[in-house]
Amino acid sequence: MNSLGLPLPKPHLSRQTLISNSKPLIPFLEWRLRSQSSKGFPFLRRERTRIHATTALLQHSEHDVVVVGAGIIGLSIARQLLLESDLSVAIVDAGLPCSGATGAGQGYIWMAHKTPGSDTWELAMRSKYLWEELAESLQRRGLDPLQVLGWKKTGSLLIGRTSEELAILEERVRLLSHTGLRVEFLSSNSLLSREPALEVGKEGGAAFFPDDCQIDAFNTASFIEKGNKCFASKGRYAEFYNDPAKCLVRSERNGVAEAIQTSKNILYFKKALVFAAGAWTGCLMRSLFVETDIVPVPVKPRKGHLIVLENFNGIQLNHGLMEVGYMDHQFASYQPVDNTQHFSSVSMTATTDMNGNLVLGSSRQFSGFCKEVEEPIVKSILERAAEFFPTLNDLFHNLNENGKIRVGFRPYMPDGKPVIGPILRFPKVFLATGHEGSGLSLALGTAEMVADMILDNPSRVDCKPFSVEGRFSHWVLKSSGKVDKKQLKCIHFVNQFMDLRDCEHIRRLSFHSPTKFWKKPD
Repeated sequence: MNSLGLPLPKPHLSRQTLISNSKPLIPFLEWRLRSQSSKGFPFLRRERTRIHATTALLQHSEHDVVVVGAGIIGLSIARQLLLESDLSVAIVDAGLPCSGATGAGQGYIWMAHKTPGSDTWELAMRSKYLWEELAESLQRRGLDPLQVLGWKKTGSLLIGRTSEELAILEERVRLLSHTGLRVEFLSSNSLLSREPALEVGKEGGAAFFPDDCQIDAFNTASFIEKGNKCFASKGRYAEFYNDPAKCLVRSERNGVAEAIQTSKNILYFKKALVFAAGAWTGCLMRSLFVETDIVPVPVKPRKGHLIVLENFNGIQLNHGLMEVGYMDHQFASYQPVDNTQHFSSVSMTATTDMNGNLVLGSSRQFSGFCKEVEEPIVKSILERAAEFFPTLNDLFHNLNENGKIRVGFRPYMPDGKPVIGPILRFPKVFLATGHEGSGLSLALGTAEMVADMILDNPSRVDCKPFSVEGRFSHWVLKSSGKVDKKQLKCIHFVNQFMDLRDCEHIRRLSFHSPTKFWKKPD
């Protein structure tokens, strides 16, 4: 990655060197460096002098709302504001739409693994209703939801193979049926009649959810983005892609956040700034709020692999499938890892996309932002899937000819629910992240919730469980050793000019600082 090749700051950089740098380390601001000792890192002190030569190179624009992140959450928030108000919206991303977790997912809108009474239940139900309403609205306009969104009402099967798992399934069927969802328990024989290629043994069974659906992430994001662009001619929508956020611009008079600076632009916002950058939100906040006492949001990247088998006719699926162990697999807690061994888990999921390709998953592991395909993980996914579909055993030797691998980073939160709402110290700054593997399914409900907050509308779903303030008081930042204060200052210094997506690698590789992780106190 390019950021890893950047030279580290030297102890005796001059003030003139920083000002004359063609890619300023700290936009807008001059820095005076004073070395406290010959062995330490430089001590940094901010001056309030503006660097006019730097700002002159940047484009300035004003918007009512700026959204950072062009995944399904960010695009949906922009869409909701454009449809429900007369506000202008700008969307910013370090890459292109769907380049994060959105583009790497399976796209299911399922209630099979959701739990009634949980903090996310109402949001999941509301969001599913909004997705169904969107599909129906397309039909009323004479459009095919399958072609536009990749929308398929396939139903889903939550599968168990042991007596213990069947007991769990029967209890879930009982609980979910009381909520009004259509769900039924299938014995091994009934399951086999629905999915002939599936092998679960005589003790196997499943919970069947006939109303569960799935969408194609790329088609859906493209549709939403195209709709957003219709407002550009009215001066209400703008996009800034391949333009990473660099710093938060605050008023010198009262310290209120008033703009976000990117590598090419300064985007002023009148009403709100929304961070919807998925797994990168925590890294982004640590960089932008480095001089405040704002508690960092403990969102971590949770790497996942999916296998896409193109033109594979060995298995014909009639529904979306997920093993019952996926529920525990989804909420497995974060573990500290070293550079040689990553904590990971694998459970079977299987779907067919809109093009008829078989999509197999899924894995979860905490390994920073390393996007390399890991062959042992891919092999584990295939082995696990082959336990349910013996036909897949023939694929181990020719996967390269038949398959493609998707890798993405789910935004993981330690308490298993997203963060949605304003930051108390910065009431115009909102967060919408931490959806883990449910970003697509919760996107429209999240967008509606954020828009209602910005527009001061009554909330249609209780937003208190997702509040930012006071949420993380029971989580503490731990480290495997001490980090020198001067070292931390230098880390903050590097954060200002590196690619924000590589900040975790910079900390680990450049400074050899202990891996930080969020963990409940004993």
